Amino acid sequence: MKTVVYPGTFDPITNGHIDLVERSACLFDRVVVAVVSADSTSKTPLFSVEERTVLAGELF
Repeated sequence: MKTVVYPGTFDPITNGHIDLVERSACLFDRVVVAVVSADSTSKTPLFSVEERTVLAGELF
């Protein structure tokens, strides 16, 4: 089983993110979307990590 991990802040989730996950799903048995905290970046988050995780779960 081939698994790919796609980490990112996903703040916000874009059409590009969705496209990449959909294309990855055709190539790998499992795609893990890892929503990471924006604390380690210079970004000011629009959504909390909890909100982004819920949104990612609904989309993917």
